[in-house]
Amino acid sequence: MGKFHENIKPAHKEFIEKQHMFFVATAPLSSNGRVNLSPKGLDCFRVLGENKVAYMDLISSGNETSAHTLENGRITFMFCSFEKNPLIMRLYGKAFTVLKNSEKWPEYSAHFQIYPSTRQIIVAEIDLVQTSCGFGVPLFDYQGEREIHFEWAEQKGEDGLEAYVQEKNLISLDGLPTSLGLKD
Repeated sequence: MGKFHENIKPAHKEFIEKQHMFFVATAPLSSNGRVNLSPKGLDCFRVLGENKVAYMDLISSGNETSAHTLENGRITFMFCSFEKNPLIMRLYGKAFTVLKNSEKWPEYSAHFQIYPSTRQIIVAEIDLVQTSCGFGVPLFDYQGEREIHFEWAEQKGEDGLEAYVQEKNLISLDGLPTSLGLKD
């Protein structure tokens, strides 16, 4: 049976910190819009308080999370144990994007190792935590992080990364603007 909590308990934080991967889901308001579900790795997720979390987001082929949270704020994070003790944890809340040129950037970026390919930080106020059994989640062994993204980013260089962002990260699949696509 699932259990519900109004905030992130110390045991929840401990569980989150042990996970090598999490998933983030967002959706536009339009009934025709696409729900986005993305896996995330690296040491990029932080519990900042009982009801606040953030993750460092790297440049990638789309920017749906930014577009959806800009439109409506809704976000769900899911963590699964792939080890001996099964557990699934979901964090529900409202999120916003913090960009490098934001006055909030120093506050949030201090919690992460920032890379040349860091695109933004997604911050969320959590209003519901749900845990469930996870009995159906298979067992997997963690082997390590992939280096492919960082090799790609190094080959692109600063100008190449900026060009890639301009081409691929300003508009969502459904035509919504992302935070990166807003004019100053």
